[in-house]
Amino acid sequence: MTDPPSRAAIYLTDWQAADLEAGKFFPATEAGLQDPFAPEDVVSATPPPDGRIASAGRDYAAMLDEPRPDWQAHQVSPGESLTVSWHFRMPHKTRRWNYFLTRPDWDPGLPLSRAQFEPEPFHVVQLPCQPFWQCDDLEPENPTQHTFTLPERSGRQVLLAVWEVADTGNAFYQVIDLDFG
Repeated sequence: MTDPPSRAAIYLTDWQAADLEAGKFFPATEAGLQDPFAPEDVVSATPPPDGRIASAGRDYAAMLDEPRPDWQAHQVSPGESLTVSWHFRMPHKTRRWNYFLTRPDWDPGLPLSRAQFEPEPFHVVQLPCQPFWQCDDLEPENPTQHTFTLPERSGRQVLLAVWEVADTGNAFYQVIDLDFG
């Protein structure tokens, strides 16, 4: 994610930022799950563990998991429309993008965990064509943009964006630090 820039886009090299993948279906914690919407998609690999969500469990990106008050944050307002841009190094047949936000009472002094995020995404973009191997329209445009309305929040928050792929067991994880003014 390049606009607004994610932690990965700001602090990692391009190839590292594009390689933050782990299992699908956040906030699930187990591998081997089948997509209830698209049961013929590839089952999920192992999702990132708590405390390793921003890095997708990748050791080279572990610094992204540090609970720091000085992450570069994008200034936003509650109820504002935010447009995010995804740039793809390698296209994949895509099932959906899920957007999660930290809970109003989250603790920024702790590593990001499932308990820090709302359990359901506040915005979902799902592609319907099935089965994936018969669908040429599941490869997203490059870049792809999504616009959504931000929920009520105040202060520092974290937006977790998860791009779920249909033709592998993985999803790509990106976090954007937001400052609700």
